Amino acid sequence: MTDDRLMVGQAADRLGVTVRTLHHWDAQGLVRPSERTGSGYRLYTERDLNRLERVVIYRELGLSLESIRDLLDDPASNVVTTLEDLSAQVEERIRQLQSLNDRVHQMITAQKRGIPLSEDVQREVLGEDWNPAWPTRARERWGDNAQWRQYEERAASRTAAGWSELASLTGALDEELADAARRGVVPGSGEANALVDRHRDAFSVYFPMSRQMQVCLGRLYESDPSFAAHYDGAHPGLASWLRQAIDASASAHGIDPDAASWE
Repeated sequence: MTDDRLMVGQAADRLGVTVRTLHHWDAQGLVRPSERTGSGYRLYTERDLNRLERVVIYRELGLSLESIRDLLDDPASNVVTTLEDLSAQVEERIRQLQSLNDRVHQMITAQKRGIPLSEDVQREVLGEDWNPAWPTRARERWGDNAQWRQYEERAASRTAAGWSELASLTGALDEELADAARRGVVPGSGEANALVDRHRDAFSVYFPMSRQMQVCLGRLYESDPSFAAHYDGAHPGLASWLRQAIDASASAHGIDPDAASWE
């Protein structure tokens, strides 16, 4: 630095641009160093630096070099109006980025909790029997597969009202399953197969579910104490009945339930 003048490298550092950029702007006649040292090195004066700072801001706002030259050099250009328009565009972009950031935080929450709702709201929406620890346990068990990632992506944007609607639909299906088991509907019958199809459709709201995946879930319903307690609470033996109904439906579609895998 010489007094209040900067060489090209120093000016680039101050403004956060490259030396190559300053050379380009110089070649374009946009901002040229006004002075030189005795050795011939170009020097930017304070006035040059003020002009450079404006160029940097305009470029950050997306203006072309030609548009910037007009703003800086054309006496007829309305700088205030242009800046007001650019400010409005920046504010809109900030709103968009804030919305995007909110969605990212929802996804982070979903990753951590499985459902982006507080535990109290989960119980209010999904019922007192709901255990907020279930999604976390599910993530620990299945978090590395594609279906869980699909579940999380959909869960991240679902509102409390959306969860409430799903809970109502699931509750109604559980009641129909319990009623079928209570009436002695035979697994593999037309009525039982229709309920199995509805069960698969209900779960496909969370991720696309194949018949083989459904067979795996049926096993889990019967073997896992938490799931078994949920279904058997609706009707004693419902967990086993549902597993048998799912297996029978799968067999009717050429799937060996004993050999079914998560795919």
